[in-house]
Amino acid sequence: MTKIDIIYHELEKKFHTVPTPVVELIEAQTKDPFKILITTLLSARTKDKTTSEVVTRLFLQVDTYEDLRKYSLAELEKLVYPVGFFRNKARYLQQMPDALESKFDGKVPETIDELCELPGVGRKTANLVRAVAFKKPAICVDIHVHRISNRLGYVVTSTPLETEMKLREILPKEYWISFNSYLVAFGQNHCAPRNPKCNSCPIFPQCDRVGVISKYLD
Repeated sequence: MTKIDIIYHELEKKFHTVPTPVVELIEAQTKDPFKILITTLLSARTKDKTTSEVVTRLFLQVDTYEDLRKYSLAELEKLVYPVGFFRNKARYLQQMPDALESKFDGKVPETIDELCELPGVGRKTANLVRAVAFKKPAICVDIHVHRISNRLGYVVTSTPLETEMKLREILPKEYWISFNSYLVAFGQNHCAPRNPKCNSCPIFPQCDRVGVISKYLD
């Protein structure tokens, strides 16, 4: 078993002991690509607790993309407040129905390039929607994946895009779909940007950068 196999399976076990990331929670509850797309878009730069509260409220009013047309921009802003950059995200929601209808016949597309044609959707969001909603191989690199992959020494990269491209080269494809979920849950609950819990880290023995992070140990 390689080091990345050990890391992946240890994080898989850890994943089932901590709160489920909000996008995976919405997938489990709804199996709806549209709601997964909206949740993913709203979750950017926002804590899961806030995103969960907002989408719970939003989905009481909005069940399909057509429902978004019922609301003015000001009303959408109120519905998605206080997610990060709520004004921008409200504008994306307002634009979403026309984009879905004109480009994709009202259906959420499955490919990265097509998803990136939707308002407010970049590679991170597109990869996560593809992986979570459609169970298609994709590597979503957010701040957790970028930070932890580098902290472990699995990659040495400067930007999330560089991390995504490197992971596409070296990460076994069977791990792509869940890699983001496992590292996000681990990053939110254990391997924080500051003061990570190295003393109780289940993958600390596999970390190539023990010398770098040993300062966190008591």
